[in-house]
Amino acid sequence: MQLKRVVVTGLGALTPIGNNIEQYWNSLVNGVSGAAPITHFDAAKFKTRFACEVKNFEPKDFIDRKLARKMDKFTQYAMVASDEAISDANLDLETLNKYRVGVIWGAGIGGLETFQNEVLNFSKGEGSPRFNPFFIPKMIADIAPGMISIKYGFMGPNYTTVSACASSANSMIDALNTIRLGTCDVVVTGGSEAAITIAGVGGFNAMHAMSTRNDDPEAASRPFDAERDGFVLGEGAGAIVLEEYEHAKARGAKIYAEVIGGGLSSDAHHMTAPHPDGIGVIAVMKNCLENAGLKPEDVDHINTHGTSTPLGDVAELKAISEVFGDHAKNININSTKSMTGHLLGAAGAVESIASILAMQHGIVPPTINHNNVDENINPDLNLTLNKAQKRDIKVAMSNTFGFGGHNACVAFRKLD
Repeated sequence: MQLKRVVVTGLGALTPIGNNIEQYWNSLVNGVSGAAPITHFDAAKFKTRFACEVKNFEPKDFIDRKLARKMDKFTQYAMVASDEAISDANLDLETLNKYRVGVIWGAGIGGLETFQNEVLNFSKGEGSPRFNPFFIPKMIADIAPGMISIKYGFMGPNYTTVSACASSANSMIDALNTIRLGTCDVVVTGGSEAAITIAGVGGFNAMHAMSTRNDDPEAASRPFDAERDGFVLGEGAGAIVLEEYEHAKARGAKIYAEVIGGGLSSDAHHMTAPHPDGIGVIAVMKNCLENAGLKPEDVDHINTHGTSTPLGDVAELKAISEVFGDHAKNININSTKSMTGHLLGAAGAVESIASILAMQHGIVPPTINHNNVDENINPDLNLTLNKAQKRDIKVAMSNTFGFGGHNACVAFRKLD
């Protein structure tokens, strides 16, 4: 069958470096770090005492107070970002066939703070156990797309993809295929996460996965730098409205880019560590190129997974050199996690938005905090270090990888 074309018609973001798309993009271009001491809880006794928190966010400014109390932060974030994306897409909600509008969302963990707090409260009590009646619906990862659909009456496919840090990239690929195959005209997709909690920070600290650069938080997320010592935990949401091309064109929609393909693979190697030879990453980028009908030399920009971990960064860049060969040195490679930190299940959406905006504006945001050359990294690669670079981008790719060996890659193309 002839697959339908899919385009991006709306964007929304709530991030550690900006609470809407405009703020997010300005911070990206200017190399702003979102890292700072943790304020969500007292982290004085933790190995890591900083993170990339969403700042100046009051749920009541966006959501009815009573309704907000029934939501974990990850759902609140999802509602705010999706509201912006749906508004940006300028959908006519009165005439839209809502049976053909889906919501496919990504979350790696879901309501971690809700689960943590309910258990802590139970441990303090005596006698009969008392739990919040909204404990379960606040916690479950699929509640975010459920709440979005309830607000707008969208009655198409509605679910959450869970593949750790690849979750929202998975959701975008599912959304792409849902429209390609003619099931929906529009899908609201993306992801959200809110894991800067006692349990989240404690758990990642126990794994020795996060940076402990407590004396200089803003410089802690340093992908590709020889002195990187782990990722910086982030939170927030990214939302993208995907739409069938003819449907968008018929209503005169603003089109940011075309989504031309997605790839998936598994490392089949280790619970948390990447394959040292990057075989799963090589496979996912090759799968994406094939699915998108691209040749390696077509790609101008790759927003890497680039978490600032010693093993992961090297493995990913080796994989890029393997897949793209001599052309790899012509690609603008970056890691926006140097600024936002790692948004876990929301990373794929937030970073895809960065790539879409880079394509629209002709500017590649920098990989900040790079001061020391890693001899294990190919020196011919353009890692867009410390300063944004102007670039006419026709094709961009975004990589995300998750614990368990889950890999996802999405490709975008600029429309003439």
